[in-house]
Amino acid sequence: MTALATEAHVRQWYRDPISCLQSTLATVLLAAGAEPLPVLGLAWELRFQPGRVGREEFAYPCRFEGDVAWSLAPYHPIRSSWWSPADDDDPLAELARRIEGGELPIAAVDNYHLPFRPAFHDVHAAHLVVVYAVDRERDEVGVSDAQPPAFRGAIPTEDFLAAWSSSNPADAEDAFFSDSAIGRRCLSVELEGPIPPLDRERLRAALEENLAGFVTGLAGLDRYVDDLETRALADERRPLEELYAFGWGMQAQTYLHGELLRETGAGWSVPELAEAGRAVQEVASAWTGLRMTGAHALAAPAAAAADLRRHGNRLRRCYEAALEHVARAVESL
Repeated sequence: MTALATEAHVRQWYRDPISCLQSTLATVLLAAGAEPLPVLGLAWELRFQPGRVGREEFAYPCRFEGDVAWSLAPYHPIRSSWWSPADDDDPLAELARRIEGGELPIAAVDNYHLPFRPAFHDVHAAHLVVVYAVDRERDEVGVSDAQPPAFRGAIPTEDFLAAWSSSNPADAEDAFFSDSAIGRRCLSVELEGPIPPLDRERLRAALEENLAGFVTGLAGLDRYVDDLETRALADERRPLEELYAFGWGMQAQTYLHGELLRETGAGWSVPELAEAGRAVQEVASAWTGLRMTGAHALAAPAAAAADLRRHGNRLRRCYEAALEHVARAVESL
């Protein structure tokens, strides 16, 4: 059995702050004829689910339980669900059937077993790739990964199965995305209708809904930073591990929202919108300071408590300023 899509229609899309979650969804959107930025960049929120941050690069606090695509793009007809093959004797069979049916499955994998990743046979970490081919005759699987160093091509089936089936054991070299079994998981993404074009009415409605969500979102940020500082002072390591993964999801979404507002503001000649985009991207930049401070403090959390508070306060101020700019942009639309 051979299921093979041509590489030509497997396009890659990447922005520096995003994770494999956004980049793989972007490939699926492009294959469906939709531009990723208006879909992945329209929503903006601040959401934390205590105790539910996964040890995976693609961890995201879903607004809609189990549906990460809809949670990232709540204003669009895109849905997703996780599945694992039922046939243990031939786990590639369902992947092949789905690809033959026109789907581009997104597979969870362990970087340790992927020959094109820098972590190959070095570091265990949960990651996502798009699977576009299962070639039985050559004993290869075609995968696409836009995360640097970008790769699109065939790898040995043995390597793919090892990555897809990995227990992803705890790895001291990656405290954030190891110790989380892969379990042959795949994300199936479906567009339930056409992607509507972004116009002023749709943008205004989305921005107003985003702003309404931040009424509780900023209060949540205050509680989060307070808790982060308190638990760091108690020398707890886990909150800092969660910060790196949780913060990446928030940073990526924030950056894409800012890019969408900047590009749209320039294209529509609405300077207030472009200014709002720049302010939103200042928030994305502020997430870096908080995430990196936590990442480098795993060995001594208490010593980093004051810096965590400082970066958390800066993040709060950036959010406040960006929200004011977005509110002015809404008035200009």
